[in-house]
Parts: sequence; C-alpha cells; structure tokens
Amino acid sequence: MQNLKVFQSLWAMEQRIPGVPERTNEESFRMISEAGYAGVCIDPSVEEIPQSRALKQYYEAYDLECMMNAFPFDLNDMQPLYDLANELGAQIVNIIGGVMPINPADAVPVIHRWTGEARAADLPMLFETHRDSLLNDLYYTLQILDLVPDLRLCADLSHFVVDREMRAPIRALDQAYIERILQHSDCFQGRIANREQVQIQINFPQHQQWVAIFKDWWKQGMRQWRDRNDRDATLIFLCELGPPPYAITGPDQRELSNRWDEALQIKRWVEEIWNELESEDNHRRKQGAPT
Repeated sequence: MQNLKVFQSLWAMEQRIPGVPERTNEESFRMISEAGYAGVCIDPSVEEIPQSRALKQYYEAYDLECMMNAFPFDLNDMQPLYDLANELGAQIVNIIGGVMPINPADAVPVIHRWTGEARAADLPMLFETHRDSLLNDLYYTLQILDLVPDLRLCADLSHFVVDREMRAPIRALDQAYIERILQHSDCFQGRIANREQVQIQINFPQHQQWVAIFKDWWKQGMRQWRDRNDRDATLIFLCELGPPPYAITGPDQRELSNRWDEALQIKRWVEEIWNELESEDNHRRKQGAPT
C-alpha cells in the first residue's frame, strides 16, 4: 500500500521575533513529534555540517526521520553533504544548487555529477525548483528537462508562480508548464504564493483563489505520483513555511499570521487529498479499472 509521510522544516520552526529567544532544537523536535509529523527537514551547506550532525540525537530521541535540503555552492560540496545524509539516515536529499550556469547546457554536467554521486551513496536525490539556485526559474527548468529528460524534481511551485508573475486564474499555457513540472516531481513542498509574494497567509480571504490553485496542483502531482509508483512506495510532502522575511511582518516586526498553525492546516489538507486519491483508486479497483 502506498504511503504518505508529511515532514516539517526545522528552518520553518524559527520565529525571528525581536526580543524573543528562539526555541532550542530539542523543543522544535518535540513539537514536531507531538504534532504527528513523520520527520524533520534540515537545510545544511557544507559549513553547517557540524551543527547538523549534532541533531542526530534528537532524531533518535523523538523517533523522527530525516530529510535534507542540501545547499551546495561548489561542485565538490555534495559529497560531504551526502555523507552527512547517510549519517542521519536521510530518506531523501533535495538539492538547491548554488552552482548556476547561465546556459542550460552548462548545467547538464553539474546535474550528472551530483546524480552520479547520489547513486554511489545509495541516496534518493531530487533537484528542487527554487529561486536563486540551479533551477532558478520555470523556463530555465523546462529547458533543462529537454536536455535531461529523466531529471526528477522536488516541486516547490511557489517560486515559479513568483518567477513568472502568474495571474489567477492560471492561463492554459502556464498550467501546461506546471503540469510538465509535476510529471517530473517525486516530492512536494507546502507553501502558497501569489504572483508577487512567495508566501501568503493561507486563511486571509483575499488569498483563497491561490489556496485553491495550489491544492489542485498538489492533488494533480500526487495523483500522477501514485499512478507511476509501486504499490509500496512512500511519498514525502514537506511543510516549509519560512520565517521572516519569507513571512510578511507588520511595523512591529511580527508576523501577520501563525505559521505553526498554518503548517498544521496544510498537513491536514494534504492528508485529506491523499485519502481522496486513495478512495478514488480503491473505487477504480473495485470497478476493475487499472490504477
């Protein structure tokens, strides 16, 4: 039976409230565990490997799985990051590459090198759709897919909405582009954007059109993932609502909404979508249709 695991980002646990001490890592792990998440995602660069290695005790203490968003800024950076991923038992590594050739053809050797190193390390690895990274924008990524047709992605679609300043309702051409991204996506991230802001408050009435768009994209992507994967495969969905300046603040430097509650709401939405898809598949099986 296919399985969904929802992770929470450790970066997203930062509060960045002036005059208020940050939670300790242990407090964050405890909160994440008690909220029912399957695991915690960390975001190390090579320089941050020692701090990340120290988190192993909390993964073990709170029985949480590891996911890594890796930030390599040099071709040689991924090998030590893969070593760290194996030390922490990472279920998946998403690369947000700081090596960013202007010409898509020049990115191909970078992709092949990091892909080969992941294979040698026996680690599932994806390239994340993320601004200021190797897959900086939608059009560049589509060109990369032409050059590397078997490239697998982690879809953080919020970046592409801002990158292309997509309008709602989504144009047919933009929808076709997003659908192509979803066809290559084996992991999804929970953040909702509009055409000018990479992270919007999900319960504000003016944002509900975009909430519906993203929920529909997640459902499309998850349905395609289910259709092409084995019956015992596991899909990871990452809740990743970033702290300020991702989160918009008022003049008091405090956020306009509660990100922790919003992450839990996205978690519930995704679990509901998964259950809907599972019910649809079960109905199709009973009707004798292929799933």
